Amino acid sequence: MKLFSGDLLGDGLFRYLHILAGVTWIGLLYYFNLVQVPALAAYGDEGKARNITIDKVARRALWWFRWASIATLATGILITGAVKNYWQDFMGTTDGVNHVGHDVAISIGMTIGILMAANVWMIIWKNQKIVLANAANVLGGGEANADAPTAGRKALLASRQNMIFSVSMLFFMVGGAHMYSQAFDAATKSNANLLMMIAIAIVALLELNAIGIFGGIKAGNKMLWMYESHKNALITSAILWVILVALSEVLLG
Repeated sequence: MKLFSGDLLGDGLFRYLHILAGVTWIGLLYYFNLVQVPALAAYGDEGKARNITIDKVARRALWWFRWASIATLATGILITGAVKNYWQDFMGTTDGVNHVGHDVAISIGMTIGILMAANVWMIIWKNQKIVLANAANVLGGGEANADAPTAGRKALLASRQNMIFSVSMLFFMVGGAHMYSQAFDAATKSNANLLMMIAIAIVALLELNAIGIFGGIKAGNKMLWMYESHKNALITSAILWVILVALSEVLLG
């Protein structure tokens, strides 16, 4: 198996599986935010139809969604372990090649990706289990769970935040290998560390906002404007991307 031997195991097979799992994960993230949630809102008072969709469609989609996030995370870790000297001379120079641009870009992408996976399991899936159980119970003739709307709201906010993160996460994952090393071949480690710290601070503030630290999770909180529709989330994702790219240009250029 020369195709997937040695370093090619990480750069070849694991990277392919990483992309395949990532496409599944992020594709379903976009499906939920751009298709399913707006469609369910358009159901209006069709409570039974809504619960059937949640029970029969969302349940299956969520299974693939949450396990694709784990597969993406796991294969990403395998890449760093299988590729020889992946972390050697981190944010340094080897054989005259400055790795700072690549390393800071991939670090930002990995940090956002890990946070997104944590959101999937610790917030989205945790709360969606309540929504799914409620839909099945109501369809079976039981009483609705009064906690289901709040659980759904928490899952929605985290999902929209993940969609906002995804645009920048994907950019830095691709940019690390294909743009940052060439564009910022004179970047310094100190400036890269500063970029990393600022990026993490911005991401942390957005995450805290999504979980309701700044005014709660109820509709009407102006801090949650970015999550109230998929259009607002798309606008915010573009703004975050522009800010992080601008910071890259200023600090690494």
